[in-house]
Amino acid sequence: MLAFLGLLTILLLLFLVISKTLSPVVALVVVPVTTALLAGFGLETADFMTAGIVAIAPTAAMFVFAILFFGIMMDAGTFEPVIRRLLALAGNDPARIAVVTALLAMLVHLDGSGAVTFLITIPAMLPLYDALGMRRTTLATVAALAAGTMNILPWGGPTIRAATALDVPVTELFNPILLPVVVGLLSVLAIAWWLGLTERRRLAGQRSVAIVTERPEPEGEEPDNRRPDRLWFNGLLILVTVGILISAIVPPHVVFIGAFVIGVTVNYPRLARQRERIDAHARAALLMASILFAAGCFTGILKSSGMIEAMAAAAVTFVPDAVGERLALLTGLASMPASLLFDPDSFYFGMLPLLSTTAEHFGGDGLEVGRAAIMGQMTTGFPVSPLTGSTYLLVGLTGVDLGEHQRRTIPLAFLVTLIILLSAVLIGAISV
Repeated sequence: MLAFLGLLTILLLLFLVISKTLSPVVALVVVPVTTALLAGFGLETADFMTAGIVAIAPTAAMFVFAILFFGIMMDAGTFEPVIRRLLALAGNDPARIAVVTALLAMLVHLDGSGAVTFLITIPAMLPLYDALGMRRTTLATVAALAAGTMNILPWGGPTIRAATALDVPVTELFNPILLPVVVGLLSVLAIAWWLGLTERRRLAGQRSVAIVTERPEPEGEEPDNRRPDRLWFNGLLILVTVGILISAIVPPHVVFIGAFVIGVTVNYPRLARQRERIDAHARAALLMASILFAAGCFTGILKSSGMIEAMAAAAVTFVPDAVGERLALLTGLASMPASLLFDPDSFYFGMLPLLSTTAEHFGGDGLEVGRAAIMGQMTTGFPVSPLTGSTYLLVGLTGVDLGEHQRRTIPLAFLVTLIILLSAVLIGAISV
């Protein structure tokens, strides 16, 4: 009975979220509460929800303060000198321009927002692409690959969701695949260089329609928010924050709380300015925090009620041993294409706990399933998925057709996922 109700809970969540019948926040609460009451747990359901919320609180705090911290750093103009330097280095060589596009998207995506990444990267690079006759599809592909791979970082939405669903610290999930992710980022730069060389060969013998001598300023906050006199301090603060985060010597939520407090106090000492800057980023932080706490209710009910365990035990009788023992590897292979079918909330909160627990029943490591999932599901796959608004923003800003963008980008995004997965297998982060 519990296995059936658990499966019903997941299927209902997938249907309601993917069909947009209910918002993820509502569905993540209403569906498990309903099935838990049907299972006869009564008021115990409230205890299950509370346990889930308590477990997720540190992760939610980390995400909220990460958004605020990187938002403050963006407001202060910390990255603008680097961006200007990158644009200057691009010159009029298509290969260098493609690599700079990737680097710029990686830099801007430090705040984890695909929309912000594309709103800054595309307007900054598009005039240069047009002036030299480079294809806009190349710009869309390079920006997508860079932003997608950066989305695997510990404060990225998919990684936060995976850690939440598996009830583990985000560093425990991410740190073993740090090296594979770096390899993935290097592969993105190599692909960008290759695409740039392709553009160079195509344009060989053709005269550019214009020589770009001035670069447009990237879109951002108003100049009075910038703090150029605190540039070096802010840069050092970012490096120290990321270093401490990866070292795991301090809990991630404490790292970002401290970094935010220092950053906002140094850059905006006046109380009114602090409130203004916090308000500017509060919407994004609150939206994700509400989803995470709702997810805490969902996972708390499924785990505490025994539904997840019952489903995993039932799945063992149907899943062949050869599949169950390699569930992490198979999840990694399917993770990028899964972005075309599942939105992040339905996959990470609905599918991942079941996959992880099933893998453990076969003697595998459930955490490896989570690591494999974030190698593609709404990471490398988010800028090509029809289920994310950022995809439409990207194709809208570049003016390319969605189908053409997907045809050119999906194979390369899948390639990057395979490179990360292979690297993880070679170092033992994913078992085969």
